[in-house]
Amino acid sequence: MVRPSVERLPGYVDALQRGWSPDNTRDEARFEQLREIEQDAAKFVALLDDPEAKGGPYRLPDGSLVERIPGFHRWMWDGDFCGEIGFRWLPGTAELPPKCLGHIGYGVVPWKRNRGYATSALRLLLPEAREQGLPYVEITTDPDNVASQRVILANGGILVERFKKDPAYGDVEGLRFRITL
Repeated sequence: MVRPSVERLPGYVDALQRGWSPDNTRDEARFEQLREIEQDAAKFVALLDDPEAKGGPYRLPDGSLVERIPGFHRWMWDGDFCGEIGFRWLPGTAELPPKCLGHIGYGVVPWKRNRGYATSALRLLLPEAREQGLPYVEITTDPDNVASQRVILANGGILVERFKKDPAYGDVEGLRFRITL
C-alpha cells in the first residue's frame, strides 16, 4: 500500500481508462477524475490525502452534493496500480453523516482481483484508522458482494445489521460490518 503520488499516477490513469472506477456507485466518477487529472495532476493527487476536508463537496450517486469530510486514500501497489482504499471520519466521533455509508471503501481493478490485495490493504489501513482515536470502523457492502464480505471478515469484521441505503444510493439493501480497533 502506498500514498498516491504524481510519479505513480500513470498506473491509476491506465486503470481509469481501462474501465475501473474508484466509486462503485457512480461509474461516471472515473471520467470526472480523468478530467481533473488532465486539468491539474498535482492538485488531484494532493486532494487524495485530505484530512482537513478541503476538497470541496462530494457527489452522491443521485447527483446531489454533500459536504466532504476528512479522509485519505492509499493505492494498492505491486509494482503497478492494483486498486484503492479510502478512509473517512469525523474528528472526535465514530459517527458518520447520514449520507456516508461507512468509514472505509475499497476497490481492486478487475485484472488483479482474487490475489488478496483488498484484504491486505484493509489490514494495513486499520492502524491508520486507529490513530484517529476511533473505537471502531464501519464498512458497508452489498448483500451479493461475497468477495467484499470475505475481506471484511478476514480483518475481524462483524455483521451488525442489514439496512436500507439512503435514497441517494438507490434505496437498496446493504450490509453494515464493524471492525473494533
